[in-house]
Amino acid sequence: MKVTFLGTGTSQGVPFIGCDCAVCSSPDPRDKRLRTSVWVDTPEASIVIDTGPDFRYQVLRANVRRLDAILFTHSHKDHVAGLDDVRAYNYHDGKAMEVYASLPTQEVLKREFSYVFSGDAYPGIPQINLHTISGEAFEINGLKVIPIRTLHYKMEVFGFRIGDFTYITDANFIAPAELDKARGSKAFVINALRHKEHISHYTLSEAMEIAKEVGAADSYFTHISHQLGMHLEIDSHLPPGMHLAYDGLTLML
Repeated sequence: MKVTFLGTGTSQGVPFIGCDCAVCSSPDPRDKRLRTSVWVDTPEASIVIDTGPDFRYQVLRANVRRLDAILFTHSHKDHVAGLDDVRAYNYHDGKAMEVYASLPTQEVLKREFSYVFSGDAYPGIPQINLHTISGEAFEINGLKVIPIRTLHYKMEVFGFRIGDFTYITDANFIAPAELDKARGSKAFVINALRHKEHISHYTLSEAMEIAKEVGAADSYFTHISHQLGMHLEIDSHLPPGMHLAYDGLTLML
């Protein structure tokens, strides 16, 4: 399994309009973060989790030539806005894109991209097959996906375990029974927005505690705002086995 971080930032990521802080002006490419997304590529299936506003550029940059399915964690704009660009895969592959989302997320997709779901098969619009994520495990081309329920303040957000890889973003609460689903992962990913407490995201210290509970060989922090600090400075102070993710980082599992 190959896992590539397509984006590790937020809508308050880097560079930020009008901001001249050390992070936003950093020459380190690891401080240049697009909106959070990840590509999981296995022999069975090629999957992208979330299609934010940067989706088209991200898949071009990472050379994602085959894409079998898209998983959505939740419906916030910075995670769904790029869905329209699946039309390139529709054209190349000659088939609809398989899209997996909870019912509340599907409602938002149908509202935001009403022309896709109107029933009017206008030439060139994205072709999408919707599948419902209910919390039960499911398969994509024989590849098992285990949803993990989390809370983003009061909003349910799904994380996913795929083989030895677990990915959770936009969360600040995970019930013990749900976190148990991540145990035994070789690589564990969780959001770490900043140092200061936030109403709907884990801070870095909170994310580190969750990572310790899971006990994966390697843990990676994503959904990073520029308020967290510069990559080199933060990453160098993390305990062994914990890492600040960055755009383009690839894991082989």
